[in-house]
Amino acid sequence: MGARTGQQFLDRLRQNPPNLYVDGARVEDPTTHPATRNVAHSLAGLYDLQHDPRYRDLLTFEEGGERHATAFLVPRTKDDLRKIGAAHRVRADYSLGTLGRAPDYMNANVMAAGMASAYFDQGEGQERHFGEHMRRYFEYVRANDLCLTHALTNPQVNRSKQASELPDPYIALGIVEETAAGVIVRGARMLATLPIADEILIFPSTVIKENGDRSRYAVGFGLPTDTPGLSFQCREPFDLGRDTEDHPLSSRFDEQDAFVIFDDVLIPWERVFLMYDMTLANQAYAKTDAVLHMAYQVVNQKISKTGAFLGVAQGIVDTVGSGQFQHVQGKVSEIIITLEIMKALEVAAVDGAQLNAYGVMTPARGPLDAARNYYPAIYPRLNEIIQLLGASGIIMMPSRADREGPLGHFIEKHLQATNATAEERLKLFRLAWDLTLSSFGARQNLYEKHFFGDPIRMSSALYEVYDKQPYVQRIRQFLDQPKPVVAD
Repeated sequence: MGARTGQQFLDRLRQNPPNLYVDGARVEDPTTHPATRNVAHSLAGLYDLQHDPRYRDLLTFEEGGERHATAFLVPRTKDDLRKIGAAHRVRADYSLGTLGRAPDYMNANVMAAGMASAYFDQGEGQERHFGEHMRRYFEYVRANDLCLTHALTNPQVNRSKQASELPDPYIALGIVEETAAGVIVRGARMLATLPIADEILIFPSTVIKENGDRSRYAVGFGLPTDTPGLSFQCREPFDLGRDTEDHPLSSRFDEQDAFVIFDDVLIPWERVFLMYDMTLANQAYAKTDAVLHMAYQVVNQKISKTGAFLGVAQGIVDTVGSGQFQHVQGKVSEIIITLEIMKALEVAAVDGAQLNAYGVMTPARGPLDAARNYYPAIYPRLNEIIQLLGASGIIMMPSRADREGPLGHFIEKHLQATNATAEERLKLFRLAWDLTLSSFGARQNLYEKHFFGDPIRMSSALYEVYDKQPYVQRIRQFLDQPKPVVAD
């Protein structure tokens, strides 16, 4: 099929709905259910974008007589990476960067893992050809232009205990038994964002801490989201069914979050990629370089999102006429600096890219790790700047219905701005509110703080992997320089 259309996405979602639960009931049709229909149609629009003549050559590529989404492109050169990055940014611009799990994120994952399929042929289970399973899965997802979600972490029951030490060893997702047809798994994973996806990819949790080198919790596989025994329990929806003018982001891009329940689910052997090997599991993202290609997508998405913050911030300044104040200029400049830092890190990641062991041009890790540590720390400040610039204007925001109601003429008179009508001003300020202060905006803030994992663990990981010795050696060489001889 290749690059699919929005209608094809909706048709598949309607015919094969995930086992999704919202507000105590199963979602029978995600394309019509109030909690999911708007984001489903927004995703459809994202798929249609790759058929738009303006973006077709950027968002897709041709191979074997078919066109595929650029996120599946195996980069062999730096120019390939640049095209992939530009495509990421166009896709992110569609939602102002608020779709954290847009399909191209997981596409990058399966591309890197599929090309590194030999990695999965190591350790236990070599006779089952797990590497071949991984390669074929990538080809299947690419051929059908599927949308994937994933879930990494175990439920937060007791972080001081190993998964096997909890009251039930299957609170965390683990292997129950092997059968002729495949593997039976039981337990739960947190946190699957965008559960209306076609498939879920379960890779090993970032770090498995168990005694010994063999663990039931070391497992990797991919499954359709409508698989029997697999359920997604969603959080409370942020899409309240309001007008898109009143809720410009949450009414279109609430991608939902869910924890995933596996109730003795059968994983067919051809869908299994890894079993039992803790070392192989704990290094899967790093050794396949999937983490770097996913991080590259994220950096481009954050560039888009930061640009949206800048547009909203300057829009507020222009609307209320506050641009002459230095403290206002300073706040907007902070966003500009953040944007330029993220853009520079993306350029550096491509400039330092190298072919990896599997022949894939892979972005440099240093700039991506810097971005992954920098952005979660700076994001709350971006939120705060919008709130400071908008001040009480982000609180006093009558709805569209209010503007069209009996007091509409007063709203038009008293809530106009220096450079905007009341309608224009309220549309902008409602976007600022939905970006930073609504339940949708608050979730974005928390999500960004933990997007890559625990910030402390992230900084510790950066410390461990970054090659600091050349800089230490430079200092030693400086200190060891002979003292200059001064003539008498």
